[in-house]
Amino acid sequence: MSTHTQGAAEWVPTRDGRELYAMVLPGPDAHAPTVVFEAGSGANRSSWALVQPAVAEFARAVVYDRSGLGRSARDPSSRALSRMAEDLSDLLDHFGSGPFILVGWSAGGPIVRATAALQSDRITGVVLVDPTDEAAEILFSRRFRQTEKVALRAGLQLARAGLLGRIYASVYRSIPLSDDVRHDLNTEGFTPGVLQTQIAQSRTYLDELQVFRSNPPELGPIPVTVISGARTGDGMNAVTRAAANASHAHRAAQSPAGRHVIAHDSGHYVPLTEPTVVIGEIRRVAA
Repeated sequence: MSTHTQGAAEWVPTRDGRELYAMVLPGPDAHAPTVVFEAGSGANRSSWALVQPAVAEFARAVVYDRSGLGRSARDPSSRALSRMAEDLSDLLDHFGSGPFILVGWSAGGPIVRATAALQSDRITGVVLVDPTDEAAEILFSRRFRQTEKVALRAGLQLARAGLLGRIYASVYRSIPLSDDVRHDLNTEGFTPGVLQTQIAQSRTYLDELQVFRSNPPELGPIPVTVISGARTGDGMNAVTRAAANASHAHRAAQSPAGRHVIAHDSGHYVPLTEPTVVIGEIRRVAA
């Protein structure tokens, strides 16, 4: 029987009775840490397909779909950042006492940080991959919020017309994804439900993130590595890229063992364009 590139499927219960779809690669032994991956705003587990298998050579590696993404059913209540952090906490509970390394890409970065603050006794490292960060003031401008709103509405219309996947096909065509992962991405990654979930998240996400400016998640001595893309594109112009990377340097500096790394050949899609950079930094934290 063939095995999926991203491992065995596992359903994870949440505290309110929902279930999250996860896939697990077991790692080399029971004493290895567990690395849990948090995807970006509208992304699902498939975004980690080039990173997770290599990480499984030295650690148990878990990917999952947030509610409303991939194979996890929509949350009828809320997609607030705080609720997404609670869901990630429930997932950690499901997979044991740790230790855990949390890896968050893009909008998954603040979710990982909020969860690490709640679960600090079980977290031995955090790796943030081109994360959204409250130190980038540009995120809270009226122009940014309006642009995001227009883009999400347009994306929803394209998804309903069956065109969104075709547009993104040009982005993923050159990425060396396995057939099973490419199938998952094509069938689950560009549906109207994905955009509806993104819209639900966007209603409160930036407001909650703005609260982090005065009351950030307290990570204490947990080592934090932040990886920045170096290139523009993927929706980021030169001004946005500079603001993002400055915020990443600031975030790394807040950790007593902080580290800021540049992915020189990447824009925002670092897990797909330079997976070896992400793998290397996770390995470094796990050592």
